[in-house]
Amino acid sequence: MSKLSEEDIEKRLLNLPEWEYYEDAIHAEFEFENFKDCFSAMSRIAFECEALNHHPDWSNAYNVLSISLTTHSENGVTEKDFKLAKAIEDILEPDED
Repeated sequence: MSKLSEEDIEKRLLNLPEWEYYEDAIHAEFEFENFKDCFSAMSRIAFECEALNHHPDWSNAYNVLSISLTTHSENGVTEKDFKLAKAIEDILEPDED
């Protein structure tokens, strides 16, 4: 999987408004009601990460989850990062039909 150009990354981010591109990664921060909800979200995301075999750099402080996605083997952002970012969005903000 090859590294995306900055132009491609910026175009793709139009569909992921919570995410920003800087320092060769895409980043987002999500706030929850409390620590339990934050940790629960991290657990749900972890299963998706394992399924995709792609893992974020992330941290949490109480009710805030900070996520950075990059493909280390490519030294930048690839399609894998956007696939995981979309999966994270679907987990955290499911479509309400």
